[in-house]
Amino acid sequence: MTSARRGLFITLEGGEGSGKSSQAQALKALVEGAGRSVTVTREPAGCPLGQRVRELLSDPSLELDARSELFLFVAARAQHVAEVIRPALEHNDIVICDRFADSTVAYQGYGRGLSLEDVRLANRIATQGLVPDLTVLLDVPVEMGLARKQGEKVSERTGQEGAEFHERVRQGYLAMAGEEPERFLVVDGTIPPEEITRAIWRRLEPLLA
Repeated sequence: MTSARRGLFITLEGGEGSGKSSQAQALKALVEGAGRSVTVTREPAGCPLGQRVRELLSDPSLELDARSELFLFVAARAQHVAEVIRPALEHNDIVICDRFADSTVAYQGYGRGLSLEDVRLANRIATQGLVPDLTVLLDVPVEMGLARKQGEKVSERTGQEGAEFHERVRQGYLAMAGEEPERFLVVDGTIPPEEITRAIWRRLEPLLA
């Protein structure tokens, strides 16, 4: 993190069907109600390069090696940080991001089986060491999360994997949360959305001061 940074960086993480996007919008309304400027963004499609990367990741005609998939995600992240996230933080915005570096550790590291050390190194290079002030993990059982996504068009190939893959992702997220309890807030993603929002706000509101 650089000395120029003045805003607050919040990330939302979780498996398929965990409700991250809905919570991002609910938190945006609360933060704006507290008188702060908010930037809501997402990965990998939070900037024009990221949108192009998502198109590649969604192309069924491409057979991507797990390492190629990793580098596509971190390339999008590097541009996203440089173009969107850091400028917003330096403008004193509260940045709420739907997925960030922890997603890559969970999906490409724990899920795909790539070296966690290598994935974390790639993330550090892409983010220039930027770490969220608060990471909210919306934890939902795999079967429930996948059921919530039924009927939706799933574009990225990670979302099309089977339950075993997604269970590895879930356990990876929980492992990371256990390693960094001061950064992570784990919330039961099966409770009503309003209760989830209140639980997050109890942790987030004091940080705004």
